[in-house]
Amino acid sequence: MIQVGIIGGAGYTAGELIRLLINHPETEINFVYSTSNAGNKISSVHQDLLGDLDLKFTDTINPNVDVLFLCLGHGNSVKFLSANAFSDTTKIIDLGNDFRLEKDKQFHGKSFVYGLPELQKETIKKADYIANPGCFATAIQLALLPLAQQNVLSDDVHVNAVTGATGAGTSLSETSHFPWRDNNFSYYKPFTHQHLGEINQSVKLLQNSFSSEILFMPNRGNFSRGIFATVYTNFEGTLEDAKDLFKAFYKDAKFTFVSDDVLHLKQVVNTNKCLIHLHKHNNKLLVTSIIDNLLKGASGQAIQNMNLMFGLEETTGLQLKATYF
Repeated sequence: MIQVGIIGGAGYTAGELIRLLINHPETEINFVYSTSNAGNKISSVHQDLLGDLDLKFTDTINPNVDVLFLCLGHGNSVKFLSANAFSDTTKIIDLGNDFRLEKDKQFHGKSFVYGLPELQKETIKKADYIANPGCFATAIQLALLPLAQQNVLSDDVHVNAVTGATGAGTSLSETSHFPWRDNNFSYYKPFTHQHLGEINQSVKLLQNSFSSEILFMPNRGNFSRGIFATVYTNFEGTLEDAKDLFKAFYKDAKFTFVSDDVLHLKQVVNTNKCLIHLHKHNNKLLVTSIIDNLLKGASGQAIQNMNLMFGLEETTGLQLKATYF
C-alpha cells in the first residue's frame, strides 16, 4: 500500500483528498498534519467522514511516507518544505502555486513538474515532484491547448469563468459569508488573476509564437462547487474542424471529453471530469469548459497525478458519480 501524508489537513482540498484516499485500493493514510487541530478526530472537522475512519490530526510528520500532499495556502509550501525534511524517496504533490511557474520549479535540489496530465502525461509518470495546477487554470487550459497545439491562436483570447464558494477556501472573508454570497454575483481580480501565469506558460509551451493577450474575468458564483468557463477567440475553420481538432487532442484523455450538447455544471460536480463544448459564431469559436474545482481543479487531479507517478491505472480511485440531482 502507498503510504500517504497530508499537510494542511483541515481545508477543503485536504478533505477531498481524504475522501478519495480512504476508498483508493492502493493507498493508506499514514498521517494528516494540522497544527490547529492536532489531537482532534478528523471526522470532527470533515464531519461526513464519521464512521469512515478513526484517524486523528497530528502535529508531527513521518518523513518516510511514499507520497506527501501539500494542501497549504499559497506561498506556504516553500516555508513548510524549508522547515521539514523528507526522505529522498518521498514523492511530493503540491496543491498550491509555489512551484507552478518555470522560474519557481527548482527548490533545494528538487525539480517540480507541472501536473496537467492532458499536457504532459509522460513527464508526470517519471516525476518525483509535482506542482498541481490551479482550478481556473485547469478549466481554461483544457479549453485552449488543442488550439495552441495546432498554432491557430492568432488573436486575443477572452475568458469569463465562474467559480463556486469553495474556491475561496475555508477561511471566512466578507465575500464568503452566506448572506453576502447567497443570491449574489460579482467579479474579482479582473485581468490580473494569479492563474494567468501558468495558463500563458502552458499555451506557449505548445504555441511558442502566441503573443496575444488572454483577457480573464473571474467571477464568484452563488453555488458551492464547480467552475463554468466560457472562452472565445478568432478561428478560421468550421465548427466541424474545431470538433475534430479537440476530439483528436483528447482521444486518449481519461477524464476530458468533448460534448456535442450544451453543458451545465451538474454534469461534472463530484467528478474528476472536464467537459468541453464548442460553438461557432461568424469567425469566433466559443469553447465552454466545466470542472469541479475541488476535484479536477485540485484533489482529484492530484490523485490522478499520484496514479501516474506510481504506475497505476490513471482512473484508480477516481470513478466517481456526478451529483446530477
